[in-house]
Amino acid sequence: MRNLLETAAVAFAMYSKIPMPHVEWNEKNMRWCMCFFPLIGAVIGLLYVLWYDLCERCGWSWLLCSAGLTVIPLAVTGGIHMDGLLDTADALASWQDRERRLEIMKDSHTGAFAVIACGAYLVVYLGACSMLTDQTCLLAGVGFMLSRSLSGLAVVLFPKAKNSGLLRTFADAAVRGRVMVVMTLWVCAVSAALICLDLRRGTAMVLLALLTFWWYYDMSRRQFGGITGDLAGFFLELCECVLVLGAALV
Repeated sequence: MRNLLETAAVAFAMYSKIPMPHVEWNEKNMRWCMCFFPLIGAVIGLLYVLWYDLCERCGWSWLLCSAGLTVIPLAVTGGIHMDGLLDTADALASWQDRERRLEIMKDSHTGAFAVIACGAYLVVYLGACSMLTDQTCLLAGVGFMLSRSLSGLAVVLFPKAKNSGLLRTFADAAVRGRVMVVMTLWVCAVSAALICLDLRRGTAMVLLALLTFWWYYDMSRRQFGGITGDLAGFFLELCECVLVLGAALV
């Protein structure tokens, strides 16, 4: 039990800004780290629904409500996944060869295409949030667990572009076969929850997430030779936006 709690603490400390007790990272408590990744999505989803409900009860404007929904995922994660989105946007827009694209993602400087991608993403996300209702906000909240379940599955399933880096460290430490089974169960359980909550919208959201997952695999393999930590963040942000759009527009 202690080892599981330490593993959960490592996952939350790495992928969120939620305060956690200090835990020394070691091979033992990193084995199952990915299995707790969807729980961070559960926290974001809970805050999502609570904020929407507060805005409804207080009669606050749709713009304030949508702005809060846009900021909550960034505040909880500290923008760690958004950083991957921006680095990947710069790399893809460079039209360089594979090695140069990987170098661009490692560069600490922010390029023009990253700024453009950030602005466009936040505007689209804000617009999608403005169309959410009580029911679809709940679906979008559950979607944060689905995106992280797929992201964790990709970490142990997809080829890696580099032999070093944080993502490689977590992938190598994981008990690959067992973590793959657990993440697959997460995907199935969250997908079933979405479909049970709303058959039409939930099914559409699951299909959209799986299409995004397949595109992520194909793009990362062709453009980079595999996934990296930045690409994982890119996928997570993209999948979340697609799921919110799916909940709002279907």
